[in-house]
Amino acid sequence: MDRAQKREMVAFLKDVFTDSASVVVVRNTGLDVSEMTSLRAEMRAAGASLKVAKNRLARLALEGSEIESIGEYLSGPTVLGYSEDPVAAAKVLVKFAKKNEKLEVLGGAMGTTALDLAGVKALAELPSLDELRGKLVGLLQAPAGKLASVTQAPAGQLARVFGAYGSQGEAA
Repeated sequence: MDRAQKREMVAFLKDVFTDSASVVVVRNTGLDVSEMTSLRAEMRAAGASLKVAKNRLARLALEGSEIESIGEYLSGPTVLGYSEDPVAAAKVLVKFAKKNEKLEVLGGAMGTTALDLAGVKALAELPSLDELRGKLVGLLQAPAGKLASVTQAPAGQLARVFGAYGSQGEAA
């Protein structure tokens, strides 16, 4: 890499660290190309991204940021996972690391909060933004459905009562 490319990479990483809702640092200890391609596809499907960056450049991008402390995880062959959804990157990387011993989750950050391994795993267990939206819509629809059934019940009961009186009048 020449100096211009390094400057571009540092600027790109600064944007990633400031704009992403979460960043997860993982150690790659021998993933082959097909495994890395599979991981990238899973990340993309979840709305997250994966970036292999030089540790020195990533540390430069972290300087002066609120999550500078995650620089301690940047040693050896590291990979950065990041996403706009706070749990997407963590969820995919923790799940992939469980299946593949060649990937080790080190830590990360959510917003301005630095996370250790336990924090990243806890973040991965949370429901995603889309799942939370679905639950919220379900919770909002349930009272409306109950209200509709409650308001329809008295009208149905009245109709049955009038129907019973009508049939008694015809029988007499």
